[in-house]
Amino acid sequence: MARDPYQELGVPRTASADEIRKAFRKLAKQNHPDTNPGNAAAEERFKKVSAAFDIVGDAEKRKKFDAGMLDNDGRETAPGGFGGGGPWGQAPGGGGFGQRDGRGGYRTETFEGADLGDILGEMFGGGGRGARGGGMGGGFGGFSQRGADTRAKLEIDLVDAIRGGKQRIAFSDGRTIDVTIPKGAQDGQTLRLKGQGAPGRAGPGDAFIEIAIQPHATFKREGDTLIMDLPVTFYDAVLGGKVEAPTPDGPVNITVPRGSNTGARLRLKGRGLADAKGHRGDLFARLVVTLPESPDAALEAFAEEQKAKRPYSPKRRA
Repeated sequence: MARDPYQELGVPRTASADEIRKAFRKLAKQNHPDTNPGNAAAEERFKKVSAAFDIVGDAEKRKKFDAGMLDNDGRETAPGGFGGGGPWGQAPGGGGFGQRDGRGGYRTETFEGADLGDILGEMFGGGGRGARGGGMGGGFGGFSQRGADTRAKLEIDLVDAIRGGKQRIAFSDGRTIDVTIPKGAQDGQTLRLKGQGAPGRAGPGDAFIEIAIQPHATFKREGDTLIMDLPVTFYDAVLGGKVEAPTPDGPVNITVPRGSNTGARLRLKGRGLADAKGHRGDLFARLVVTLPESPDAALEAFAEEQKAKRPYSPKRRA
């Protein structure tokens, strides 16, 4: 015979309906098969606390159990037999359950909404009804488990991580879904898509998508800072001027100071990657002074003249 259901749930016989419900919720969460995959002891414990709650979590069954009309397994006792309530059908504390009402029945305290299936549905995604009426039975007593969660990795472009957008991902079962990439997505960030996992009798599980940001051809990442090489002409480097520079948000015009040299950095504030709080870093454009692919005679003559007048040795850069 099973253990006394009050003892199984760890509550006294004087426990209120709410106290019994809370005790069951706690134990069910601790021992649920989804929480303890492959743990036979936890599975058995889950069955026992569910069967116990099926008796004392139901107003009518609890009344009968306390009156000695049901045994610890929830089966009706033989006439004159004694169940969990004692030989006199006396309720805990001398009142309430098991006391005659003068009409051949018993007064009872009503349990409001204490339904095993409803509680399991609340805790594990619905579909828990069916565990009532005779204990747990086979398996988990009619309780339908939720489908398994699905995990996948989605590689996205650095620009998409900054701007956000939609990406389509295919699962191994042939399904494809559109994933909304939030603005400022982080490398390694996991997105949860509720109800997009494997199907189950109690509803599908969830899909967890890990974001992986791919290297970019133009922008190099250093934390939330981006660095890029920006080719500029010899004339703009010497004389200064406006040049167009690419950014993750689209091209912008920046000013190259007069007399700039290769390696000089220009800062574009707030054009980098976003951190976990949404604050964006900066973009630095490293100038690369570039000569024409085919210098003409005039440029060569100018170079010869300057070489003779102003010879210099370039500084070695680290």
